[in-house]
Amino acid sequence: MFQPSPWRADFPAIAALQRQHQTYLDSAATTQKPQALLGALSHYYSHGAANVHRAQHLPAALATQAFEASRDKVAAWLNAADAQQIIFSHGATSALNLLAYGLEHGFNAGDEIAISALEHHANLLPWQQLAQRRNLRLVILPVNSQGQIDLDQALQLIGPRTRLLAVSQLSNVLGTWQPLPALLAHARAQGALTVVDGAQGVVHGRHDVQQLGCDFYVFSSHKLYGPEGVGVLYGRHRALQQLRHWQFGGEMVQLADYHSASFRPAPLGFEAGTPPIAGVIGLGATLDYLASLDANAVERHEASLHQHLLRGLADREGVRVLGAPQTALVSFVVDGVHNADIAHVLTEQGIAVRAGHHCAMPLLKGLGLEGAIRVSLGLYNDSDDLARLFEALDQGLELLR
Repeated sequence: MFQPSPWRADFPAIAALQRQHQTYLDSAATTQKPQALLGALSHYYSHGAANVHRAQHLPAALATQAFEASRDKVAAWLNAADAQQIIFSHGATSALNLLAYGLEHGFNAGDEIAISALEHHANLLPWQQLAQRRNLRLVILPVNSQGQIDLDQALQLIGPRTRLLAVSQLSNVLGTWQPLPALLAHARAQGALTVVDGAQGVVHGRHDVQQLGCDFYVFSSHKLYGPEGVGVLYGRHRALQQLRHWQFGGEMVQLADYHSASFRPAPLGFEAGTPPIAGVIGLGATLDYLASLDANAVERHEASLHQHLLRGLADREGVRVLGAPQTALVSFVVDGVHNADIAHVLTEQGIAVRAGHHCAMPLLKGLGLEGAIRVSLGLYNDSDDLARLFEALDQGLELLR
């Protein structure tokens, strides 16, 4: 039975892609954008762009007002206690690097950083490199066959030498929610700081950072139907006070002479230079749009499509799903067929999916795989998109096997 998306028409690119005979199933990499965002960007650029926080003229005042209104909207979206807990960066990767450099002074040789075996490179490499710089021990929390961090083993590995825990909320490869409440509570009890990579999780459901109890929460705008080049770092006040400045230049400075300077506290102290003004304003418009939707209806729609996807893959001989995906995406391999060959035949038929290691190379190596096909869903997808996927996959496998 056909399952439409009530929000499909809100995304002009979907109709454009259809005219190009493309079926977009790669939203975990980046999402298409709603008309509300496009309108906000057009309005900002066509009514007078200006830099923020610096000038007194009207265009600057309006830009600053819109920019700071977006900070308020992000704080409300996450239920942060205060908008001053929200730092804008140029992406989740930038935010995680900010943390790795900004917290570096608090580590001593022999201290431990714990991450999981399923982390995206953006939440692996900054901590790996910090460990190398400071002679720290990087502890890898194992993942079970279902695709979740093995809680029993993790609780044993996170101990008194652990100074920081950094884990994903939702795996970008396995589509599994991670057991954050128990992990974060245990890490806090050990005196460790906690970082949650919410790049995938923030897209699916509203997440209350106060209830979650993490010290830092990071996400990217472009995965949340917003513009590229914008990231968000939420921090608890006490945690933000531990950050040292890591980039220096305009805006973040308080007083400067030739031989010394003092710097602003968060958030402006960590937003050196001209920020992505239009992108931040666009993210605010996107959040307004998302807040106007029926969240329960979106959740039901995505869950139904996800089950349809899982059933369709299970019905096909030789298709093996990785882990036990719970939300939004499925990664799979086909016995005896290389993932790049599957990607090629799908691409030839206009099916836009992702193939490879999905920026989680150690995880795929640990699974004994060179790569996998990932199908990921957005709120604009409908059941016809999956029908086209299955038809293309069947035709491709008939050629390849």
